[in-house]
Amino acid sequence: MILDIDPKAKGLIFDLDGTISDTMPIHYIAWRNAAAKHGIDFTVELFGQLAGIPLYPTVEKLNELFGTSIDPQQMGDEKEMEYENNMHQAVPIRPVVEIIKKYHGKIPMAVGTGGLKRLAKKSLELIGIDKYIDIIVAYEDVKNYKPHPETFLRCAELMGVEPQFCQVFEDGVLGIEAAKKAGMMVVDVKDFYDVTIGH
Repeated sequence: MILDIDPKAKGLIFDLDGTISDTMPIHYIAWRNAAAKHGIDFTVELFGQLAGIPLYPTVEKLNELFGTSIDPQQMGDEKEMEYENNMHQAVPIRPVVEIIKKYHGKIPMAVGTGGLKRLAKKSLELIGIDKYIDIIVAYEDVKNYKPHPETFLRCAELMGVEPQFCQVFEDGVLGIEAAKKAGMMVVDVKDFYDVTIGH
């Protein structure tokens, strides 16, 4: 099975973590370590459930689930510092990177991520993809994060492509839901590579 774009696509939107760059195992370990300091067992299942939710809202969600009152800023920043120290270990997700290189300069492309813009840029630089994609819509650019469609609709707007002609490449349940709500075509990239979180 070869990953390719839909013939109707006039603009491509990519999630970043777990879609362009295999950062999920690094995010997972950073979350697990940050949560452990607060007595929370951050399981692989929990990680899957929360994937796609931005940094500080993830801590708020943990507080809801575990009845804790952890400071989202403090724990979020601890987690992000550990992630940033290890993000150089991430490898590109080849089938997706090949699509980006193949259609670069032929069709508009954007990244729509729940991550912080600074780290999204750094992540793209580390795997050498920064020169292929100019448009990044990150956590700071939207009021409503995935599964709300705002991230992807903003990407479409910046690319100048109507939503129904945008194709989204995603690995997260919430992101796939957001793309569908935006009325876009969507591909679950997990079908094209092996997921190895927590193994």
